[in-house]
Amino acid sequence: MDAAGEFPAAASLAIRPSIRKGETSSPLRVARLDAGYPRSVAASDPSAVPRRDSLTRLRWALWVVVLLLATVAAALFFALRPAHHSPTSAPQSAGPAATWAAGARPAPGFNLLDERGDPISLVSLRGRPVIVTFIDPLCRDYCPIEAQRLNAVARAFPQGSKPAIVAVSVNVYGNARANLLLDERKWKLTPEWRWAVGRPSVLARVWDDYHVQVLATSKKIAGVNVHRIGHTEAAYVIDANGFERALFLWPYRAQDVVQALRPLARAS
Repeated sequence: MDAAGEFPAAASLAIRPSIRKGETSSPLRVARLDAGYPRSVAASDPSAVPRRDSLTRLRWALWVVVLLLATVAAALFFALRPAHHSPTSAPQSAGPAATWAAGARPAPGFNLLDERGDPISLVSLRGRPVIVTFIDPLCRDYCPIEAQRLNAVARAFPQGSKPAIVAVSVNVYGNARANLLLDERKWKLTPEWRWAVGRPSVLARVWDDYHVQVLATSKKIAGVNVHRIGHTEAAYVIDANGFERALFLWPYRAQDVVQALRPLARAS
């Protein structure tokens, strides 16, 4: 190293190992410093420090990529998510799913209890048209809308010609009287409407007689058993003599049920 503190262009750096007593020295290891060896590097040398504008461009590029990915993810989410129809705009199907001639198909009988604990049976309603439907008392999406459709059907007829409406429960966990009376108030049910409940085995037999499938699943959430009910949403029109005349599957229109009932109301 010269007086300026730098290595000469072709200097040799000698590395002398320490020699213990009794040992002989070995030849010196010599490292050659070529003329191209860097003598000093300045802290501001642009070759050693990344340029500020390069880092800025890199950050902006990363932000652009992130925003593009977020946009693509949002587009895929809205394009592929299942459609959720608002209950207030439920679709409607035209006409009954099935019809039968007078006297061709007797309606299965049943003996159940209404929301006030009074007996209710199909025989007790003989002499007037009846709508037998299947409703979950704890349902809060389409069942209340179906109830409003049936209310509209009853309002379409003058007093004395209104059909009876029997709502057979499909939820054995929701048949408490308080639930039924709450629905009566909240759904503003017509006076022609009566609930029909009973023991699970008795209800299951009625479901089977009317070809109504009921699927109940239970799940414990935060220590509470939650029951979810899936079922066939069917409404049968039964004439004054106790014969099935039409079957409507949800979503049906009130005017179609009225049309099926008019000739039966005149005949009763």
